[in-house]
Amino acid sequence: MQKNLSSSFPSASSSSWFEVYAAISTFMMLLRTSLNDLIPRQIRSFVISKLKSFFSERQLQHNHEVSLHINQFWDRQTNQLFQAAQEYLPDRITHSYRSLKVGKLMQHKNIVVALDGKQEVVDQFEDIKLLEWKLVESSKEDSDHHPKSNEKHSLTLTFDEKHREKIMNKYIPHVLSTYQAMQVAKRTIKIHSMGGGSRHCWQKSELTHPASFNTLALDFQQKHAIIDDLDRFLRRKELYKKVGKPWKRGYLLYGPPGTGKSSLVAAMANYLKFDVYDLELSSLCSSSGIMRALRDTSNRSIAVIEDIDCNRREVNTKKFTLSGLLNYMDGLWFSGGEERIIIFTTNHRERIDPALLRPGRMDMHIHLSFLKGMAFQALASNYLGIEGYHPLFEQIKELLEKIEVTPAVVAEQLMRNEDPDVALEALVKFLKEMDKEKACI
Repeated sequence: MQKNLSSSFPSASSSSWFEVYAAISTFMMLLRTSLNDLIPRQIRSFVISKLKSFFSERQLQHNHEVSLHINQFWDRQTNQLFQAAQEYLPDRITHSYRSLKVGKLMQHKNIVVALDGKQEVVDQFEDIKLLEWKLVESSKEDSDHHPKSNEKHSLTLTFDEKHREKIMNKYIPHVLSTYQAMQVAKRTIKIHSMGGGSRHCWQKSELTHPASFNTLALDFQQKHAIIDDLDRFLRRKELYKKVGKPWKRGYLLYGPPGTGKSSLVAAMANYLKFDVYDLELSSLCSSSGIMRALRDTSNRSIAVIEDIDCNRREVNTKKFTLSGLLNYMDGLWFSGGEERIIIFTTNHRERIDPALLRPGRMDMHIHLSFLKGMAFQALASNYLGIEGYHPLFEQIKELLEKIEVTPAVVAEQLMRNEDPDVALEALVKFLKEMDKEKACI
């Protein structure tokens, strides 16, 4: 049996309610009098004036606010600006942000963060201090119209009207360019190899080679010359267009086997975030096969043609020449290819047709030679974790100046012992034996 709640309390008469009201009114009057006595009039006036100023400024600001609405779709196409802002804004979230959407996706190694629409994200750009972004919920009608769309439908950017020109001409392009850089940084690099069979086609896999310019056993000046050349190439899109040249760059890597040509190619790919297409001319049967393979390569890629001195005779017997191939590549990439790197490798530079070595074909010639002193320290750091000075370094450097040994051979010696001191002592012994053999020849 339910108990009547009202029966638990005595019936209240109108006189009793009046007494309660009178008591509360009296208490409020006493409280206000006490506050007036405790807080000086000057302070009360100052606080009231500041509050009035704050609310009037806020009201004036709202009267001059402009809002840009960025829908996820535009004429049934995905709005790239919406995608860019979605990727850009999570990096602007501070520790004070109280509402986030987080998750783990299969294609991402780390936890991903996204906006959830419950709180504005405030950004600043140059002298603009307050740029408010808000993720707006999609309506049911929008979800029905785009059933495969995300739960959120649009973003709203609010700012003061006086910044309109800078927002449109500088801030929005800044968001787009930042997004593009973020996409490049997250890109998984692929290596494409030519498959066999009656019809050749590219077979791709993830490029897992860990080489970077920090780990390469190269001379310091040579390493930075390569990096500077790559950076200059990337930023000169408009110059290539202005002078009427394809946006490509050719490199010749030459030197004895084991001097790090493959590692340098991997380091360049990892640095640029370019895919690699490994083209072996001897595996292709006709010029049409090569042309078809090249047409299937993508922008922002490195085409590697290995051992061109060894392939020359085979290429000529198949009724096309390397010079003709390069002419075709120029025409192909001029008609639509962008940001292309061509890398040729050879163990014997002297065997290459001089016409192929001219600028525009092979713009930068990179000699990868035997290991010397400064480059050795990079190997010692990579394989043994030695940073800075070691007592055996000077002796090793002196030996390396007298003999010819490749980085690959020295790296193999360093991997035989985990203890750095033991490994270097063994290397000194190995190099001395090589020096003795050289003296006996």
